[in-house]
Amino acid sequence: MNSTETPAPVIGSHYEPGDIAWTLASTALVWLMIPGIGYFYSGMARSKNALSLIMLSCCSIAVVTFQWFLFGYSLAFSKSATSFIGNFDNAFLRGVLDAPSVGSSRIPDMVFMLYQGMFACLTPALAIGAAAERGRILPTLVFIFLWTTFVYDFIACWTWNPAGWSYVMGGLDFAGGTPVHISSGGAALAYALVLGRRSGDHRDFRPHSMSNVVIGTCFIWFGWFGFNGGSALSANLRAAMACVVTNLAASVGGITWVLLDYRHERKLSVLGFCSGAVAGLVAITPGSGFVSPASSVAIGFLGSCACNLAVRLKHHLKYDDAFDVFAVHGVGGIVGNLLTGIFAQSWVAALDGTVIAGGWLDGHWIQLAYQLADSAAGLGWSFTLGEMAYGYVNEKAASVEGVDNSMEIGQAGGSGTSPSSESVNEVKIGSVSTLGRHPSDVGQEH
Repeated sequence: MNSTETPAPVIGSHYEPGDIAWTLASTALVWLMIPGIGYFYSGMARSKNALSLIMLSCCSIAVVTFQWFLFGYSLAFSKSATSFIGNFDNAFLRGVLDAPSVGSSRIPDMVFMLYQGMFACLTPALAIGAAAERGRILPTLVFIFLWTTFVYDFIACWTWNPAGWSYVMGGLDFAGGTPVHISSGGAALAYALVLGRRSGDHRDFRPHSMSNVVIGTCFIWFGWFGFNGGSALSANLRAAMACVVTNLAASVGGITWVLLDYRHERKLSVLGFCSGAVAGLVAITPGSGFVSPASSVAIGFLGSCACNLAVRLKHHLKYDDAFDVFAVHGVGGIVGNLLTGIFAQSWVAALDGTVIAGGWLDGHWIQLAYQLADSAAGLGWSFTLGEMAYGYVNEKAASVEGVDNSMEIGQAGGSGTSPSSESVNEVKIGSVSTLGRHPSDVGQEH
């Protein structure tokens, strides 16, 4: 090559490397949250159910990553989307490379696609915790694919795509209050109602490993810095502020839950601290790029109180959400959305040049109505379609496999089941695989 020739420009070289690096690092942090969810759930389950819950969380990554490549990203974030859903312009990631992304002109399409794909992978992993020890794994994997397509992609489009109706209306959701938490909570509630209550004495369903719960909480809390801070899609002061308020809300939420439990039970609870920290993280998510540190303390406190109350009400309402997914993520997401309408401030969003009218603290009174509309739409859409999707998938799976769908789901077998039918029932949530072993061997293990 002649030394006087001008070298060809490198594709994407006009982007700030720091912005891309921060978003890619945040992608890895969000990925780490997903096995963290598996560990959290596994610790709350019985010992024989722990391994499959971790595996199912990892399966969520695999299933949704493939769906995201096929058409999921295109449905959620195509640049010619309608106000409700995108199209197939970017199916198979066609045209997804170096153009400025739909989320921010600071990063290219490819980086934005990868980052948002982790959110899509994480959301169904949250929802399936409600079905622990009852649902079969194969129908659940099909459910994850269908639910991501018909629920998550729609809600993500109307919330984060500039063409989406909630985005245009003026709804504020920085990191996934509605697409991630309210939607997973609604699906979890539908899932629990379709599957019914677990059989057996409720005292047998105590957490088997608080160590797993704490490890899972640490992964989740650590990853949430990428979940909220990374949603700035740039390495700037707004990303730093999102990390600050995230840590504050989680800390306040954990302490609040411990004190609430102590008031009722007169003992300090490790599980209570972990649950409260997650509740604080959920509540701060939609407002993490819009609220001040002082406001995040209030959000962490109020979010933890609301979720703690929801967990207690669950026992009176008599639905069996195994790991309180709706109480923590559904209720926490709704509370966080509404509090964002109160505490959002324009000066926080302006840290990266974003212009908003703010919430009640800025005298923008209509913002709370916008947040309520977005929350109600997300919950209604997820609950209705989630219930329909799992009911349909479970029926089809039962007819294909020859399994009596009326039996107690999550048991090793029903009355009159043969060894061959037990091998079919091997694939279910909350049961370590017994495939390839004689039923008598399985019985001896437990």
